Amino acid sequence: MTSHPAPDEAIGDLLDQITEQLGCPVPAHLRAALRAVPRHLFLPPTVWLRDGNGDYEPCERGNAPDRWWRAAYRDVPLVTQFAEGPDGDRAPSSSASMPSVVVRMLMALNARAEHAVLEIGTGTGFNAALLSVVCGAGNVTSLDVDPELTRRAQRALKASGQHPDVVCADGADGWRPNAPYDRLIATCAVRTVPLPWLEQTVAGGRLVIPWDTPWCNFGTLTATKQSDGTAEGSLAPYGSFMLLRAQQVDAELRGDIPHEGQEPERSTTGLSPWAVAGNDLDAQMYVGLRVPGARHAWDTDVQGAHTRLWLADDQATSWAGVDYDGRQTSTFAVAQYGPRRLWDEVVQAHEGYVSAGRPGIERHRLRISPEGLRTRHEVSLA
Repeated sequence: MTSHPAPDEAIGDLLDQITEQLGCPVPAHLRAALRAVPRHLFLPPTVWLRDGNGDYEPCERGNAPDRWWRAAYRDVPLVTQFAEGPDGDRAPSSSASMPSVVVRMLMALNARAEHAVLEIGTGTGFNAALLSVVCGAGNVTSLDVDPELTRRAQRALKASGQHPDVVCADGADGWRPNAPYDRLIATCAVRTVPLPWLEQTVAGGRLVIPWDTPWCNFGTLTATKQSDGTAEGSLAPYGSFMLLRAQQVDAELRGDIPHEGQEPERSTTGLSPWAVAGNDLDAQMYVGLRVPGARHAWDTDVQGAHTRLWLADDQATSWAGVDYDGRQTSTFAVAQYGPRRLWDEVVQAHEGYVSAGRPGIERHRLRISPEGLRTRHEVSLA
C-alpha cells in the first residue's frame, strides 16, 4: 500500500520548495504549467539518487513507490540514464533537472503564447511539456540526439496531453525546418555557441544556454540576438549541466602525467591551489573564462606530496602540478611542462580576479559573434 500524497498536493509542495529556493513566488503562468504537467509522468520507473558517498543508488517505483514519488516532487535533480565510459566507469548521461533551475531558466527565457521555441535536449520531455502549455504545443520544437530518450519523451508527452514537435537529431545543428525561432533554450551546456543556434534565432530573440569551461561547469547565459547577427548577454549563477555531446572530448586528465621523458620546469607559488580550484565558484568561473582549454583535477594518491592539483590543456601538450606538502600553506611546489605555462596563466587570471574586486559570475558579459563556420565569444565585466 502506498502513502504518497495526491498529485495536486505533491505539486503544491514542490511549488513551495521552488518558491523558497528562488526567494520569490513562481510566476502565475509557470505555476499553471507545473500544475498542468505533473513531473512524475516524465520519470522512468527507476531513477538514481545521490547516496551521500559520491555515487548514486537506484530508486525503483516498483519496489519503493513512496520513496520514488517523494523523489519525483522534491526540488532535486534525478539521474535517469547512465552511459559506460571507455574505462568501464559509468557516468550520468541524462537527468531530470532540478525543478527550481527549470523555473529559473524559463523565467529567463520569457517565452509567451505564440513564441516559436527551440529546445536543445529533450531529455525526459518535462521542459518541452511546460513550454507547450506556455506557448502552445504547435510552437515548440524539441531535439534530442538519443533515440531511446526521444521515444520515452514522446510517450510521456502523449500521456500528459501535450504534443510538441519532438525530433531525434543532433542539437548542435538546430532544426532548420521549423526556423526561425523567437526563443532558444538548451538543457545541456556548451563551451561555444553552435553557429546554427545563432542563425536560427530571430533578431531580438532570446537564448538561454548553460555555460561550461573545462575549468568550471557552472552558470547560465541569457543573451539577446542583435540585428547585426551577434548575441549579447550575461551569465547567471545557477545551472550545472552535461556538456553538449558534439562538444564532448576525450581529454580528461590522466594518471600517467607526466609522460616518460618529460622534464618539467620547477618553481614555487604563494597562491593556494584551493583559491582557484576550491569552493569559490566565482573565482573558478573567472579563471575558466580567461585560461582557455585548461582543466584541473585533484589527486590525493600521488608520490611526493600530500595533495596535488593537476592541470592540463585540451590539446594534451601542456600540463602542471601544484603540490601541498600536508604541513604549511604559504608556499606550494610547482612543476610545469609544455608550450604553455598553465599555472602561470592561472595565477595571472587570479590576480585579475582580485584586482577586479572578486566579481561574481553575474558580472560576466559575453558577446557571441559568427566567425566562419563557428562562433567565438568575447568576455567582459559589467
